Amino acid sequence: MPQQYNQIRAMLAISKASLKAIFRSPSSVAFGFGFPIVFILVFGFIDGGGTSVSIALKNSRDSSNFLIRGLLQSQIVKIVDVDDSSGMRNDLEMGRIAAVLSIDSAASAAGFMQYKIHTQTSSAAGEKYPILKMALAQGIQTVEDKRIPAQFRLLTVDELPLIPGRKYAMIDFILPGMLGFSLMNAAIFGVAFLFFSMRQQLVLKRFYATPIGKKYIVLGEGISRVSFQLITAVVLILFGRFFFNFTLVHGIITFLEMIVLSLFGLIVFMGFGFIISSVAKSENTIPPFVNMITLPQFLLGGTFFRTDVFPSWLQKICEFLPIKQLNDAMRNVAFEGAHLVDCGKQLGILTLWGLVIYALAFKVFKWE
Repeated sequence: MPQQYNQIRAMLAISKASLKAIFRSPSSVAFGFGFPIVFILVFGFIDGGGTSVSIALKNSRDSSNFLIRGLLQSQIVKIVDVDDSSGMRNDLEMGRIAAVLSIDSAASAAGFMQYKIHTQTSSAAGEKYPILKMALAQGIQTVEDKRIPAQFRLLTVDELPLIPGRKYAMIDFILPGMLGFSLMNAAIFGVAFLFFSMRQQLVLKRFYATPIGKKYIVLGEGISRVSFQLITAVVLILFGRFFFNFTLVHGIITFLEMIVLSLFGLIVFMGFGFIISSVAKSENTIPPFVNMITLPQFLLGGTFFRTDVFPSWLQKICEFLPIKQLNDAMRNVAFEGAHLVDCGKQLGILTLWGLVIYALAFKVFKWE
């Protein structure tokens, strides 16, 4: 009696051969490892985020105060909307804002109004709080008369006790974004070119002459792509950690959760590649199709800068992009100490994208 053909073993053989082919391709290795590492090196050596700082107001009505209005006109200070005191404290501890401001007012003995500005910052603010202090000092100078005795000055600043926190360095923002973009690009480009080439060169047709099933062919090639990109993710995370002190709040647990997120993102993005490989008429048409998908996400997905700099209507569009959700989940897990169970929104949107994309991929995918 002939031995039954082992589909799993055949699938793993395809994965092994395909993975070897990837590592033997200089362009694949350079694009997978070299390109992301160069970006991490460039941004890793840049510590800081420019001359603008973000603050929160303890009382929203203070936004009408003349000093706050003057700070906003200077373009140095930006007010972020935080709903409650616990959210403000969390933002302080994480270094997302330079300080929380509140303003008290009272009539002086001479009968005119005096204002006291209370500021509270954290050790995570780094160089941002000194910039805020400079902006406050400049604002006070523009409205005060130096001839008035100090006890009757219109404005004074009261610095509240420092809150301990962790500095949010640029590498903590850049590395998850670069990792997400690298995974998206490699998954879409790799799968699109791979299956288009296999179809054009009749490799898939040759596979039909063997007993291996169609789904095992796709799984075998998919496993090799996923394995290579997960190795890339491991290298990038460890590179950022040991060379630029990239934050992994819970150590090895955070590292493993980032790898799981990488796998989740890869599976979703590969679906785009399957669609493109089927609708492209030639290899020359694949890059334009890929760029139509990746370029908007590169610009709007929070890869290198926060999406809150966009108008509110554009921010809502950004929230639907899969790369935005993957980047947000990566950053929440890496720096803020969240776990996968806390990333329900991000994983839910990615899952919806996956269901839609693979439903379309199954409909249009061509074997010949």
